[in-house]
Order: sequence, then structure tokens, then C-alpha cells
Amino acid sequence: MDVSQITSLAIGLDNMDLSSKVSTFVLKKTLDNQQSMAAGILDSIPQLPANPAVGRNINTTA
Repeated sequence: MDVSQITSLAIGLDNMDLSSKVSTFVLKKTLDNQQSMAAGILDSIPQLPANPAVGRNINTTA
């Protein structure tokens, strides 16, 4: 194997490692963003009243 081939292989492997690290970082940021968006959506859901029957029944006999 020629020295230039070894150098080229080493640079190629280093580039693959860097690409993998960048992809993992972007994926982590995306998942963190989705988690915060989901938490915001869940927090925006109104809480149920203390008495679950209040506001859920319609009196049709009046």
C-alpha cells in the first residue's frame, strides 16, 4: 500500500467520523425540539374540573 493511499484512507475515515458526529448532533437537537413542542402541546390541554360531571351533561327535561 502506498503512503498516499494510507493518508487518503485516514482522511476518508476522519471525514466519515465527523459526518457521523454531525448527524448525531442534528438528530439530538431535532428530538429535543420535538420533545419541547410535545410538552408545550400537552401543557396547553385544559385540566378537567374537580367534579367530572360538571359541564358534561345537558338537562333536556326542563
